[in-house]
Amino acid sequence: MPKRILQGEVVSDKTDKTVVVKVERRFTHPLYKKVVRRSKKYHAHDESNQFKTGDLVRIEECPPISKNKRWIVQTGN
Repeated sequence: MPKRILQGEVVSDKTDKTVVVKVERRFTHPLYKKVVRRSKKYHAHDESNQFKTGDLVRIEECPPISKNKRWIVQTGN
């Protein structure tokens, strides 16, 4: 099964080797037919601490690294 890749914005880089990435998805509401935005935050592994708050990044699914980290930062855009 292929690994999922998501794109989002780094909202926190305070912890060592970890960034928090906010991923936003858009979909049409089934009843009201209006476009709705929903966001979710993911903890991602950043080995070299190179990404800072505000950067656009892609994250890739991986086996669990810690309690909350199941994603690895691939690259910036």
